[in-house]
Amino acid sequence: MTKPIDVTDASFKTDVLDSSVPVMVDFWAEWCGPCKMIGPMVAELAQEYEGRLKVVKMDVDKNNATAGQYRIMSIPSLLFFKAGQKVDQVVGTVPKQNLVKKIDSIVH
Repeated sequence: MTKPIDVTDASFKTDVLDSSVPVMVDFWAEWCGPCKMIGPMVAELAQEYEGRLKVVKMDVDKNNATAGQYRIMSIPSLLFFKAGQKVDQVVGTVPKQNLVKKIDSIVH
């Protein structure tokens, strides 16, 4: 069972920017209610797109350098990366089909 990988400021370049497949980064925090609401959906997407999309989670309280670099002001924020570049972003909780559409346009 594939589940989201925890990344840190130190591992972000290797795990996200240098990834050979597109990456969805879930910026979250332990105290964030909406983050906990989308957590299961993020885990489902990690399984459904296994091998085609890497799904990672970053705790903004423990990794504020990367969150600051990408100007994460609200969480949950989902950033999509392809070939080391940010290509899309979703802020807040959205229906799963919205994320599926974005992912499908990136991993095609």
